[in-house]
Amino acid sequence: MSNTISNTNTVKPYSDAGSKKTQVTEMFDNIAPKYDLLNRVLSLGIDTIWRRKAVERLNEVSPGKVLDVATGTADVAIEIHKQFRETEIVGIDISKEMVAFGNKKIAKKGLSNNIRLMVGDSENLPFENNSFDAVTVSFGVRNFENLEKGLSEINRVLKKDGKLVVLEFSKPTMFPFKQGFNFYFKNILPLIGKLTSKDPKAYHYLYESVQNFPDGAAFLKVLEKTGYNSNQCTSLNIGICSIYTGRK
Repeated sequence: MSNTISNTNTVKPYSDAGSKKTQVTEMFDNIAPKYDLLNRVLSLGIDTIWRRKAVERLNEVSPGKVLDVATGTADVAIEIHKQFRETEIVGIDISKEMVAFGNKKIAKKGLSNNIRLMVGDSENLPFENNSFDAVTVSFGVRNFENLEKGLSEINRVLKKDGKLVVLEFSKPTMFPFKQGFNFYFKNILPLIGKLTSKDPKAYHYLYESVQNFPDGAAFLKVLEKTGYNSNQCTSLNIGICSIYTGRK
């Protein structure tokens, strides 16, 4: 494994005590009550557009059954239902509090029979081989303790020719957007998080994890290494975010 990929696993929300997986679980349990609000405010609502565009990438497979990994409060799962009414949707997340809030949203929208959420580990998925036509991960792969293990596990549960769609933050390279992005993520975002969330360290972690994530071509190489083909990367909003796709 290259140093770049290894570094993504050493970035943790809190101190060095405890595994990244344990700390990430604690972090999302802490921020779950404000998670949706902060997403809308901090992205100026653009995150909803990003998720819609990512789910649109499932069109070519017309999925009958989709797994949404790191489902959080089920935004992507709900968007999948919106675009693919007949699709069976399963969402899994390591944070029980995020899943609880997701279930409330699903119930409020009357979608409890269409979307099933569960608590579980993305690196040890409780599903049989070749179970899903497609898998989505939205802003979740940065949080894998072992990136390659998580992607390999997703590959295992995908059917042959199944599609993976990953939505993740990336690092703009164009001046002056690179400088503006870094200033916002490093200084403004943690300040807003501190004022609105009981866990301000979570938003320092967001900046650090984005900086250490192997985005762009580097992530495409990880996809290839873990068994995916026809891998592509599409940058959104001047490189703030990227959609990655691959086939099993």
